[in-house]
Parts: sequence; C-alpha cells; structure tokens
Amino acid sequence: MSYKSNKFADKSLNFIFLSKLLKLNWIIILCVILLGLVGVASLYSAAGGYWDPWAKNHLIRLIFGIFLMLILAFLPHTIFFKLSVASFIIGILTLILVKFIGTGNVQRWLNLGGINFQPSEFMKLALILTLARYFDYISRIQLNRLISYVFPVFLIILPGFLVISQPDLGTGLTIIILGLAILFFVGISMKFVILSLILFASSVPFIWNKLYDYQKDRILVFLNPEIDSLGSGYQIIQSKIAIGSGGFFGKGYLLGSQSRLNYLPEKHTDFIFTLISEELGFLGSISIILVFCILIISIMKISLELNSLFCKIVTLGIGFLLFLYLSLNIGMVCGLLPVVGAPLPLISYGGTSLLTVLIGVGMVLSINVHDKEV
Repeated sequence: MSYKSNKFADKSLNFIFLSKLLKLNWIIILCVILLGLVGVASLYSAAGGYWDPWAKNHLIRLIFGIFLMLILAFLPHTIFFKLSVASFIIGILTLILVKFIGTGNVQRWLNLGGINFQPSEFMKLALILTLARYFDYISRIQLNRLISYVFPVFLIILPGFLVISQPDLGTGLTIIILGLAILFFVGISMKFVILSLILFASSVPFIWNKLYDYQKDRILVFLNPEIDSLGSGYQIIQSKIAIGSGGFFGKGYLLGSQSRLNYLPEKHTDFIFTLISEELGFLGSISIILVFCILIISIMKISLELNSLFCKIVTLGIGFLLFLYLSLNIGMVCGLLPVVGAPLPLISYGGTSLLTVLIGVGMVLSINVHDKEV
C-alpha cells in the first residue's frame, strides 16, 4: 500500500473517531464523573479525612471504570446483542458457584485471583440484555398471548431466587423488580398482571415463613424502629438523627458528628447518603439527587429516540436500574423503606456495583452513538 493511501486511511479513521466522539452524550458522562467524585470526597470524609481505606480505592476503581465506559461507548452495540445469552448463562453459573465457594460473612462474593466480585450485580445487566434479545425476537402479535411470558418470567425468577437464597433479599428483589419493569415497558398483557397479583398475594404467608429472622426483623423495624432501638432499629434511628441534624446547609464538610463519633454504621456503603445529608444538609442532598435525575432522564430520553427494540429495552432497563438503586437507597436511609442493603450508585464504596453502573452507562453511550448507523 502506498504512502498516500496510508495517509488517506489514517485521515478516514481520525474522522470516524472524531464523529463518534461528538456523538457521545457528554451530559451523561459529566454526571457520572461528578457523582463519582462526590463518592471519593464522601469516602474521604467517612474515613475521618484519610484516603485509606476507602477513598483511594474508590478513586482508582472510578478512573478504571470510566476508561472502560468510554471504551464500550466506541464499540458497536451489536456486540451486546451477541453476548447477551452467554452473559446470562455465565451469570447463573457464578450465582450457583457462590453457593459452594462464596466468600464473606454471607456467601455473596467470589474470589478470583485475589479480586472479590459480587455476581448478583453483574447479573442485573445480563438479565436486561437477555430480556431485550428475547422481546426483540418475539413479534407484537405474540405478546398478547400469556404463553409468551412464561420463558421471560423464568429468566427473571431464576436469578432472583438464587440471589435471595444467598441470602440477599434486597438484591434478589431488585433483580425481580427490574425484570418486571421491562415486561411492563414491553406492553405486558393485563391478564398476566392480574394473575401475577393474585399469585403474589396468595404467596405472602409462604414468603414470610421462608424469610430469615434478621429479614423479618428489618421489616418489623421498618414499621416501628422503636421496638428494637439498640438492635435492628439502631441503624435507621441513627440515620434519621444524622439527616435531621444536618438542617438546610449542613454541619460542614468533615464536621458530621454522627459519623465522626461512629454512631452511624455502614457510613461508607449503604448509609453514605446519611453522611452527605449531615455534612451538606438539605441543599447538598437535593443537589446530588438533581444530578442523578439529570443522568436518569438523559438515559430515558435516549431510549425514546432509538430505532431498535433491543436497544430501547437495554437503555430503558439501565435507566430504571439506576432509578431503583437511587430510590431504594434514599428510601432506606430515610426510613421510608426497609433496610435492604442497596448501595448509592457511583458514590457508595463497592467495586462491583461501581463497575456494573459504569458498564451499563457505557452500553447506553454505545447504543446512542451506533443505533442510527444500522
């Protein structure tokens, strides 16, 4: 090949790269970076003004995750379609593997080469991709038949109950709610909705008897935290005290007394929003929620503009997953929902949940760039 042809090829590649770069949704990218940095600052505060043990690791993971997100953004979205079934099978196998060789106080993590990861987090993305591929294949006519929902319901229930049995009730229910939301988006038959409600109502006593004692305690404490103020109700009572004491402007960064005096358990993971509310007050808290809303609305807006049903479902599923993370975490720390162990996306400490969100956002960016090219 001549020098001129090589030069022309390089210019063509540069032009393609630049055109894809301009198509990226920079509002989504900036929201992700901002929330990730809020997480670093919050974890720095949670450790009493030290980078170790949480803030430094979170920053390293955030930088790696953002690079991975941008790499995914430039890949053709057809790759996600091809890998959807394989990702689901691998996800199920890892969830089964957790039952035998899982690590942690409760068996929820796998250790591979010294790196711990939580398969249930990645399972959420695998479920979105698999359901999107299934409904992309099924015609609209078949969606009116109840039989068409048997297989997708099985796809939702299988990982959901595997995770609940770990035991991880919060994450398992999140997977099931996420799957049902996708069914609703596709246009589920009302016959199926009515049947599902009847089955759920009739199975409540059975579900209650199968819950572990600590899970029952969480539900009872949610209804009345004062029944065990020094035990199961301690977390939520201290969380409410911290949020209320922050007032409108907060006590100031690094000046939260509840977190400094270690009255607030799990302040670096599930209850990090409580720490933020105490230090930055209502104004800081609502600002963070606003950034999340901009991120979620931007993702949902993309789903409305897409051509492919597969891409629509994937984008909507990831947007709804972020909404679930946000609503469950804030509802939990404010006492509006039972304590279920839901992280605050991009902010709470946890490598698997952080990477899951960033991979999901990377898929959305890829779909936004490439969908109209097909």
